[in-house]
Amino acid sequence: MKEIAVVYWSGSGNTEQMAHDLCRGIEDAGCLPRLYRAAEFQETMMAQYENIAFGCPAMGFEELEPSEFEPMFQAVEPYLPGKKVALFGSYGWGEGQWMEDWAAAVQKDGAVLVDRPVISCEEPGEEERIECETLGATLALA
Repeated sequence: MKEIAVVYWSGSGNTEQMAHDLCRGIEDAGCLPRLYRAAEFQETMMAQYENIAFGCPAMGFEELEPSEFEPMFQAVEPYLPGKKVALFGSYGWGEGQWMEDWAAAVQKDGAVLVDRPVISCEEPGEEERIECETLGATLALA
């Protein structure tokens, strides 16, 4: 059974909820999600996965979370070429610029975005939860 990593950081629980919804979509598509908090995921684990979802809320001036998520992500960036990647996260202000910047960086790193990222202003509603499930299924089938 194909295994897919779902790696996230969440402060309020919103991005964590999105990660669980994404996992449900992966399972529904017949694959096995492996859920990791950012602090648990190491760059040496990248070789185990061809398909990976990363989730992080916007922090500060629409940036990735700086103490756990960003250092982990910087460590895995050299291993992104050719990987199929999905991005998701929540925000509380702004218009989602952090996600646009992040998606551009991931593509510049050589990863293949499997679909448009899913973002949620504050707590994910029914629409965002369904989008996460769909994104998980799309990643699983990629």
